Amino acid sequence: MEPFNTFSLRVSDLHQLYVEESGNPKGYPIVFLHGGPGGGTTSLQREFFDPKFYRIILYDQRGCGKSLPFAELRENTTWDLVDDLEKIRKHLGISKWHVFGGSWGSTLALCYAIKYPQVISALLLRGIFLCRHLELQWFYQSGASMIFPDFWEKYKNFIPADERDDFISAYYRRLTSADKTLQLQAARVWSQWEAATSYLYVNEPSIAEYADPHKALPFARIEAHYFVNNAFLKSDNQILENASQFQNIPGRIVQGRYDVVCPVRSAFDLHHVWKKSELVVVPDSGHSAFEPGIKKDLIRACEDFKVFAN
Repeated sequence: MEPFNTFSLRVSDLHQLYVEESGNPKGYPIVFLHGGPGGGTTSLQREFFDPKFYRIILYDQRGCGKSLPFAELRENTTWDLVDDLEKIRKHLGISKWHVFGGSWGSTLALCYAIKYPQVISALLLRGIFLCRHLELQWFYQSGASMIFPDFWEKYKNFIPADERDDFISAYYRRLTSADKTLQLQAARVWSQWEAATSYLYVNEPSIAEYADPHKALPFARIEAHYFVNNAFLKSDNQILENASQFQNIPGRIVQGRYDVVCPVRSAFDLHHVWKKSELVVVPDSGHSAFEPGIKKDLIRACEDFKVFAN
């Protein structure tokens, strides 16, 4: 399933995005929002969708993947990314589309739904992340550390003891340092902590991928940039407080029971305020979209949601 169209879309004087289309050029449009922020897309992400039915749109958000400038933090906020989605939709001449997002992609999809609900026919979300303080503290300060203490040691020990009261800020200082070597070292440690905790069973190849600076640096820098700025949200519960904006959009939440990166609590909270959502808790899965049970349910959701393609 190779792309039938790839292009670079300039969305500001500074940023241009890599965008690709695959599947059926005349099919129903569905856009994939990758995680991170800063994670970028891969060809494997096309596999969730029936290529005969869907016009599949993947793109790299600002500063990551094949988008330029590389690992750029300027003009890189949640609301810039929301407006970028609209620019892609309009550029492609799409009136309505399905929106599919996992982890940070679920955050972005929900923010987009708050601002532009009228152009979304269905939301398919995985591994819900609402960017609340409690979620960031759980994963980057204290919580997940109790479940993966062996991998936490490397993450913790990279930061001097007198800075460990705020790991996100400590990493952010290093990831934005003028010392490029220090940036890369911090990026690898930050990214490998997340990779180590993303599967029900630790996936060593996934951890090893983040030895690549092209993958680790934008992922860690952009994540830390968003998290020290509270994801550029006006309040800790901005997404839940604005759920009325997307109440009429049908949706499905696919959530791993043992997701340590984005615990099921957030999916549960979202489901309670979004009346047209279905919540599927996959019993034998962690965080990754490529856990067998999660991938199976995401594919099923894409099949089921063909009925909303209008």
